[in-house]
Amino acid sequence: MMRLMFVLMGIIGVMPGAFAADAPASTDTTPAPRISIFSTSTDWEGLTGLRYSEYRGEFITSTKLVGRGLVLYYLDGFPCYGLGEGVRVWLGPRDRHEGELRIACLYAPTEIKFTWRNATRDADQAVSTGILTCPVDASGRELTIDLERCEKGPDWTEYK
Repeated sequence: MMRLMFVLMGIIGVMPGAFAADAPASTDTTPAPRISIFSTSTDWEGLTGLRYSEYRGEFITSTKLVGRGLVLYYLDGFPCYGLGEGVRVWLGPRDRHEGELRIACLYAPTEIKFTWRNATRDADQAVSTGILTCPVDASGRELTIDLERCEKGPDWTEYK
């Protein structure tokens, strides 16, 4: 009985290999792209010995940049990363806004970057235009971003 079990287990172990031998071999040798969406920011406390603190951003609007509306998405970058829903802000004419900038930082940043596009508040989400680099003034845990002092980078179509 025991010998029969070993024979059956051997046959079952060989069967998948026999079927695989009949399958056509793949001729595609191109490796599939491997994309990682994991942030490196989770190790910054451990790597630097510094502690995260939450910072909130306040915007001083610019009529020439805001126009009928300006959508900003915060771009993670040392020493900060965005916190959940706190990375998207819509700024409109007459100091109207929706959303707030909330970021976790090891120390107050002196400059931050956003993707940007002009759009009304209720416009559907769409591709942004490019990068906006802004100097930051910090007072405690409050950050002030004066949009007049921000610099527009190249549009996405200009990147290679």
